[in-house]
Amino acid sequence: MNYAITAKARTSMGKRSKDELKEMRVPAVMYGAGVTSQPISVGRSEFLKVYKSAGHSSLVDVTVDSATPVKAVIKELQYNPVTMEPLHIDFHQVRMDQEMEAAIPLVFIGESAAVKSDGGTLIKSLDEIKVRCLPADLPHEIQIDLSVLKTFEDLINVGSITPPKGVEFLDDATLTIATVARPLTEDELKKLEENQVGDVTAIKTEADEKKAAEEAKAAEEAAAEAK
Repeated sequence: MNYAITAKARTSMGKRSKDELKEMRVPAVMYGAGVTSQPISVGRSEFLKVYKSAGHSSLVDVTVDSATPVKAVIKELQYNPVTMEPLHIDFHQVRMDQEMEAAIPLVFIGESAAVKSDGGTLIKSLDEIKVRCLPADLPHEIQIDLSVLKTFEDLINVGSITPPKGVEFLDDATLTIATVARPLTEDELKKLEENQVGDVTAIKTEADEKKAAEEAKAAEEAAAEAK
């Protein structure tokens, strides 16, 4: 799928102008190998719509004013920690004839028999994988089929999945992606419950001791004042 966004050139990397605030435009920068960094701004709603689909792993055609569109990826996005509104965006312009590196999200499909039939718990150890490829070969996502996890001994690691054509995985082949943990036995569940009860009792006792100490201190102060 093709993604595109329009941008306007800015004169500096400073704060947003009154017009940009009024138009709800987000400051950004376009940079890349062999190109001069360029401050730009993009419309908030247009950007969020593109970002929701493209994420950090798809090429975006960025048109600055009336210039020819260039291929870029959304490299970094800074948020306001309170409102979660976008504050600044980094676009990394790519060359189609040069390999690039990116983190591609993993999408889990299928169902594990060890989970469905044997009551195991699915454990996902990775949610993305690092790749190297030409921009034209950049995958938007990589699907992981959980149906291969038939027993508790089965696992999926980086080395067990086949990369898309033209794509090289950069993570260690032994890095685990997904496994299935055995369900707890009755003895294990009983011990877990006992430990939880013990922890609650300990907390309650500690709270009672603290309250008693505060009451004793208050009584001592009251007695001293009475004298």
